[in-house]
Amino acid sequence: MHVSIVASSPPSQTDTFIWSDESACSVMAQRLAHALRPLLTQGGTAYIELHGTLGAGKTTFTRHLLRALGVEGRIKSPSYAVVEPHEAANGIQVHHFDFYRFNDPQEWEDAGFRDLFAAPGLKLAEWPEQAAGLLPRPDLRLHLTPVSDTCREVRLEALTPTGQLLRQGMTQP
Repeated sequence: MHVSIVASSPPSQTDTFIWSDESACSVMAQRLAHALRPLLTQGGTAYIELHGTLGAGKTTFTRHLLRALGVEGRIKSPSYAVVEPHEAANGIQVHHFDFYRFNDPQEWEDAGFRDLFAAPGLKLAEWPEQAAGLLPRPDLRLHLTPVSDTCREVRLEALTPTGQLLRQGMTQP
């Protein structure tokens, strides 16, 4: 297992990591969970976008993050349901969205997604570009790029003060 920071540029709040294998993905998810926990247990909110091609590791990272936050039981991909709700330790609410098949903005309103995003807790969105213009500004964006079958390049962007705090928690061992 090897997690390394390839580059860091403080003004843009962007870091690039290499995950040599899935255990490196798990380590980063645990670091993010550790950074999220104080915010979420106090009723705060965080929104994280996950970008990448099919098979890049978006759902794998999400599963590791949810486990690190204390979610028990089966963690399904929301590919067909669009959203899967979870309850983590200490009553933390998590909503995992997958907008891959999303194609009608009216679905957003009808499904009550605006209310979900306004509520306390963690929101994770795969394929957020499919709901462009409807989603709030994310705190963090993770761009996952496969380098090989097991290796991923991950670009982490912090876009808000909350995102900057989470980024710091992820980049410090």
